Amino acid sequence: MNVRRRRISGIAVTAATAIGLGTLSACSSDSSAAGNTDKFDVVASFYPMEYLAEQIGGDHVNVTTLTEPGQEPHDLELSAKQTAQMGEADAVLYLKSLQPAVDEAIAQSDVKTKIDAATLTKLEDHGNVEHDHGGEEHADEHAEEEHSEGGEHSLDPHVWLDPVKYAEIAEGVAKSFEKADPDHADDYRKNAEALAKKLSGLDTAYKDGLKTTATKVFFTNHAAFGYLAERYGLTQEAINGLDPESEPSPARIKELQEEAKADGVTTVFYETLVSDKTAKTLAKDAGLKTDVLDPLEGITDKSKGDDYVAVMESNLKALQAALGAK
Repeated sequence: MNVRRRRISGIAVTAATAIGLGTLSACSSDSSAAGNTDKFDVVASFYPMEYLAEQIGGDHVNVTTLTEPGQEPHDLELSAKQTAQMGEADAVLYLKSLQPAVDEAIAQSDVKTKIDAATLTKLEDHGNVEHDHGGEEHADEHAEEEHSEGGEHSLDPHVWLDPVKYAEIAEGVAKSFEKADPDHADDYRKNAEALAKKLSGLDTAYKDGLKTTATKVFFTNHAAFGYLAERYGLTQEAINGLDPESEPSPARIKELQEEAKADGVTTVFYETLVSDKTAKTLAKDAGLKTDVLDPLEGITDKSKGDDYVAVMESNLKALQAALGAK
């Protein structure tokens, strides 16, 4: 496989975040009744979970999110009010390990239905080998060194960027909704089937759209696209594995310039909500273009699309242009 392994650090989970429902006040104007509305009240940790809850729940759910627009999900801190209201919801949907504050609050919460998306598909370790121009053998050696020095790698949480894995999560969420709210189980099942078709269509579009390209390598500010790269036979090369806004070293710039020439790389991708300074520095020095590849941790007015599918379609077009799709 030509996908180099990358470790995603906590800091690498960048700027992003959910559609703007902000605090949990949307559950109910009276917080004491937050769990007793006419609908199935679902608290979602951040946008990719919110999207699933809305798509599967349809008219039967009232979805609120813990992460406001422009907030970095990983560094989210919850207010006492948010924590209290979360306990009054019917269900909470989150991705364990992405947001430590959310994990802690949920562990202490009395919410009856706790749905951890990380348990509904298989997370992987895309080991962070940033200077692996020597190929797979070197990458494996480096990964072993990192394991022995620093313990186990954390698993890559960016699983929603693979439509196939996202669909697996969606299926599990639907089953949890059916069990927790059996009166509407048939509708949840139907909605989940409709969502599965959308995600399958997206997967097919990516497979077909990236089947024949001039290069399989793309440069990003940080390694958020490991699952997507692995699914579609691409190689993600992250400029910075840790802080997406830090300046790469002159040696790293030189290495990436050489790789760009060797692999026919045309474009350095950056994210909508993160500074494009690093990407532009490299692009200028290496004579490359820049473009946006959105990690979909949230939807804002800067997003190229108003929901998950639309932004993923925009990402596909950007990848096709950068990789020279034929």
